[in-house]
Amino acid sequence: MTRQISVALLCAAALSLGGCATAVPPVEVTRFHNAAPGWAPGTRYAIATAPLDGPAAGMPSLEWNSYRAAVDQQLQRLGLVAAGSNERAPLLVRIVFERSEQPMAARRSPVSVGVGGSTGSYGSGVGLGIGVNLGGGPKRMADLQLSVRIDDAATGQALWEGRALTAIPVKAPAAQPSLAAAKLAEALFKDFPGESGRTISVP
Repeated sequence: MTRQISVALLCAAALSLGGCATAVPPVEVTRFHNAAPGWAPGTRYAIATAPLDGPAAGMPSLEWNSYRAAVDQQLQRLGLVAAGSNERAPLLVRIVFERSEQPMAARRSPVSVGVGGSTGSYGSGVGLGIGVNLGGGPKRMADLQLSVRIDDAATGQALWEGRALTAIPVKAPAAQPSLAAAKLAEALFKDFPGESGRTISVP
């Protein structure tokens, strides 16, 4: 009987860890603005057609398009309207996505779950690392960061900007661009415009 209970507990633990691996970890979000953006519902916006310079410039276009589409969806939920290809828009939205990978053993994981699990810090301490390795070499983690800036197209002045970042096991389903992009964009625009200068963790 004791052996059967032990096996059942191990199976439950494995299922629990599997659920953690498929979920997108918490996202660290920081926003900045001088005052709540004052544009009216229906205001048109244009999105930069290519990644800006920096790490985002070399990423696969299909992955960047996933993040562009996710940001576009959030903007429209705010009541903004995407401008046509030949239409001038008062708002210009700039998107930067950065992705880096490294072995979990080489980084300070935000959270470790498993036998002998412990908590540590990475950035401000959000994200998820699964501390169980059943073989196949060291687990690799993907650090994902989405940055968005909304400018006044006429003056170039930044009206609002924000950053969302998280860490996901590379082989986890949540690391797929479509899932990760949707999660980061949703977290970034949660309770828009957000408190300026404050960093929050979005589950």
